[in-house]
Amino acid sequence: MAFRRKRVDRDNHERWLISYADFITLLFAFFVVMYAISSVNEGKYKVLGSSLGLAFGANVPKSGEAGTIRLTEQEIYFKSIVDRRNARMAEQQRKQSERMQNLVSTLNQVMATFVKNGQMSVSQTSRGVVLDINASALFAPGDAVLAAAAQKTLAEVAKVLVDGDQPIEVEGHTDNLPISTAMYPSNWELSSARASSVVRLFIEQGVVAKRLTAAGSADNHPVLSNDTPEGRTRNRRVTITVLTPEPERGTSTPQASTETAASGVAP
Repeated sequence: MAFRRKRVDRDNHERWLISYADFITLLFAFFVVMYAISSVNEGKYKVLGSSLGLAFGANVPKSGEAGTIRLTEQEIYFKSIVDRRNARMAEQQRKQSERMQNLVSTLNQVMATFVKNGQMSVSQTSRGVVLDINASALFAPGDAVLAAAAQKTLAEVAKVLVDGDQPIEVEGHTDNLPISTAMYPSNWELSSARASSVVRLFIEQGVVAKRLTAAGSADNHPVLSNDTPEGRTRNRRVTITVLTPEPERGTSTPQASTETAASGVAP
């Protein structure tokens, strides 16, 4: 009689390797995904860098090129528009500067006597040409009616200004001594009335009214201290400012040009 050997089940000690392999696979997949998310898209980065370089006028090299870029026809067209506009504005600024310098020279020649005796000064600032006239050369104390001699003086100034097109500001100034009359209750009314008197004479002499603006500042913009008689005399004045006009800007914009190019219509 044959005896069967009893089968003994042995424990499978290597079963844990399956779970470990699955874990390693998942961990690897996790790091691959994280790397893909965090890595920079080199293509997009190059496109962004090129766009920024073009916007700021830099030469951005492309791959395989030594510091040069190829501009598209549209980019070349836009650049030509910008260059023409900048050249036009520069020429306008040059002409305006020349005109203002000539105006200073002409006023100094016409008003040489008044400039020499200190009743008038001509200067050029960032705003334009400034003509300061002492109030004693124009008005009686506490009054805003132009004296006969002052009318002749301002008529000569008007002859210089009449052919221009620049805006003109006329501003009256006083010292800090108060005034209180039926006609002029304060220095505000007096300074405004004096500026208006000068503007009216300019209009009578042919200066276009829409170029003119009158304003009164009372004692708020002194050129010297009001503590001395000399300072108060200097502060009583009328300031005539011939403003420098801003250069004309083109009406076309890059957006409009883009729309024109996109629609296929020639600019």
